[in-house]
Amino acid sequence: MAELVFTKLQGNGNDFILVDEFEHELIPEELKAKFASLYTERRFGIGADGVLILSKGEKAPLKMRVFNPDESEAEMCGNGIRCLAKYIVDKGYDKYLMVSGFSKDSFPVETLAGVIQVSTKYDEDEEFMATIGMPAPKFNRSEIPATGEGEYKEEILEYTVYAVNTGVPHAVVFVDEVGAVEMAELAPAIRNHHTFLSGANVNFVEKREENVLHIRTYERGVEAETLSCGTGAMASAAVARKLGMVGDIVHVETAGGPLTVRLGEKNEMEGPARTVFTGSLEL
Repeated sequence: MAELVFTKLQGNGNDFILVDEFEHELIPEELKAKFASLYTERRFGIGADGVLILSKGEKAPLKMRVFNPDESEAEMCGNGIRCLAKYIVDKGYDKYLMVSGFSKDSFPVETLAGVIQVSTKYDEDEEFMATIGMPAPKFNRSEIPATGEGEYKEEILEYTVYAVNTGVPHAVVFVDEVGAVEMAELAPAIRNHHTFLSGANVNFVEKREENVLHIRTYERGVEAETLSCGTGAMASAAVARKLGMVGDIVHVETAGGPLTVRLGEKNEMEGPARTVFTGSLEL
């Protein structure tokens, strides 16, 4: 049997299995989605919210693919790309990046949502931090994608639902108390609403202080609430800013920890990533 080495990482509790295919393919293309389904399972597998595949890119030196537990492939993942960045820095891929004209402190990563710019550092507490240049939020229904014309605003289950694409489609719902939301009951109905042509992640958002949002996110593909979602933090902040609720710099509190979102000419998200463990398995 072939042995596959993997690394488990997490960004604010949003956890991933990373498989390094930089040198050569380890999981056949036709089995990648099934691998994610099997090994993200928390009782019979390794356990994770998704699988990250690192490889050489065509539009950038490095490429990230994201496979979900339901065997779908996501366009992008904000927490996932921070985890990928930590692996790249720790693994010593800076020599390859230097040959390509970049450094471990600043480099691009190819994703299905486009080329994403990444900046990295270790802070004064020796915690790894990454700032991700996020795609500009897209509010038009055709770009989410959703049915109809113009910007998205619908009444679903007596909630006002906004939507935006921040690399992946997100529904955003503002509530008085985010902790009181019955996620298991409400989120799937919004996630699968017929107006979302590719489904949507669902964020329930509460504003407690100036420029501070508390969010809970139900992720498409995971089909459950996760402890944090980077693109969800960006989506929630972008909609809140558009409605005049927050300014250009927004502190987003997720169940797994804080993220900082900057909106304007540059759209960025900053947060930590940590390596949990490395391991191997027999395929």
